[in-house]
Amino acid sequence: MTRTVESEHEHEYDVVVLGAGPVGENVVDRVRAAGLSAAIVESELIGGECSYWACMPSKALLRPVIARSDARKVAGLRQSVYGPLDALEVFAHRDEVVGDWTDDGQVDWLDSIGVRIFRGHGRLLGPRRVEVAGPEGERHVLTARHAVAVCTGSRAVLPDLPGLSGARPWTSREATSSDRVPGRLIVVGGGVVGVEMATAWHAFGSKVTMLVRGGGLLPRMEPFVGEHVAAALTARGADIRTGVSVTAVVRDGGTGPVTVVLEGGDHVEGDQVLFATGRAPRTEDIGLEKVGLKPGSWLDVDDSLRVTGTDWLYAVGDVNHRALLTHQGKYQARIAGAAIAARAKGTEALDESNWGAHAATADHAAVPQVVFSDPEAAAVGLSLAEAERAGHRVRAVDLDMSHVAGAGLYAQGYRGHARMVVDLDREVILGASFVGPGIGELVHSATVAVVGEVPIARLWHAVPSYPTLSEAWLRLLEAYRS
Repeated sequence: MTRTVESEHEHEYDVVVLGAGPVGENVVDRVRAAGLSAAIVESELIGGECSYWACMPSKALLRPVIARSDARKVAGLRQSVYGPLDALEVFAHRDEVVGDWTDDGQVDWLDSIGVRIFRGHGRLLGPRRVEVAGPEGERHVLTARHAVAVCTGSRAVLPDLPGLSGARPWTSREATSSDRVPGRLIVVGGGVVGVEMATAWHAFGSKVTMLVRGGGLLPRMEPFVGEHVAAALTARGADIRTGVSVTAVVRDGGTGPVTVVLEGGDHVEGDQVLFATGRAPRTEDIGLEKVGLKPGSWLDVDDSLRVTGTDWLYAVGDVNHRALLTHQGKYQARIAGAAIAARAKGTEALDESNWGAHAATADHAAVPQVVFSDPEAAAVGLSLAEAERAGHRVRAVDLDMSHVAGAGLYAQGYRGHARMVVDLDREVILGASFVGPGIGELVHSATVAVVGEVPIARLWHAVPSYPTLSEAWLRLLEAYRS
């Protein structure tokens, strides 16, 4: 372990990390495992957005919603689960999952691996130097011998609309932490947050209206995915309006009913409005101007996650805008940690080739994602349109999931769809997409096939167990070979 030298307010470490969410935690974990000293700076809760306001609370809300929906499709069980969800019990479980918004467990873990925590707001003072303004007015200056990693994540963006600032709208944070069910919820946006929160709050009893500027839900996935999800939400009573733009929000005094005004003069009334319309990097006040970078910008990086034009600054996770997903940020953190350690030791040649130990190749070729909607949606790699735009000669192979024996056992009246995109020149899978009950667990097998560039001829020998949903792979391969 490298010696740490500290005075009252001046501290020196091998690595300093700004942001103690899952990404920052994984960076310090990797560099500590390599024998480097590390400090981490956090202005909120250790564990970050995912632990308290995003991944964990949202899935705690959605799990009983999806479980009840699945149970209603099983013979002999459906009549037992037609009552309403106990929203208060779900909220209590959600609060337990997030540790009642306390971070003691996360702090204990960082302590156990020998990482120094600095509470407060961190700003760059210059190359390898960070100032921390503590909550009690104390000031610390941290010097990094080798690297500073910016892992400050992203925040929800509210559009500049008349009346919005005084209307007290929900963002993703309020939507995942609220303990009250609004009678009427307006959701602006049709991406992952909008879809998941519409699914959850509708199940808790809200009358949901979705206002989507584009032509459908989940626009970053294959079109059939959003179509399936929209059809299911509509069948359950949600009102989904596409091709609409919000021009203003009215809420007198910030309380009572809220009115969302649409382009053309139409309007929608509700008791609460959630804006799920995008995210911005949390880099506006971290001293980027001190090192020649633009405050508030996304940070461009190479595949080892080092910021372009520097030899000491790394940007890991949402801040580099490569893939705004917790699991992908943690993957980047493992790559960045290995690269920082290798450069610090100077005895190891970096492997930055595709799929090398110091290259985040999956950011380009194999990003997996599961949307915990009802039905679930999942994808990895390139969609058909993305593959064609990239110049690949491809073929899309589609499957109605109801043709899989395991689907009929999983749920009566099972509705779903699968697609794999095949590179015809190399005969490997470039991407796969799924929508349907229970398909979230299928995406990792697809991820392995894409990352491993497993030839179709070899996948033919990967025999799926019968009768499971995984038999979708056999049906897709049969369709391709025919």
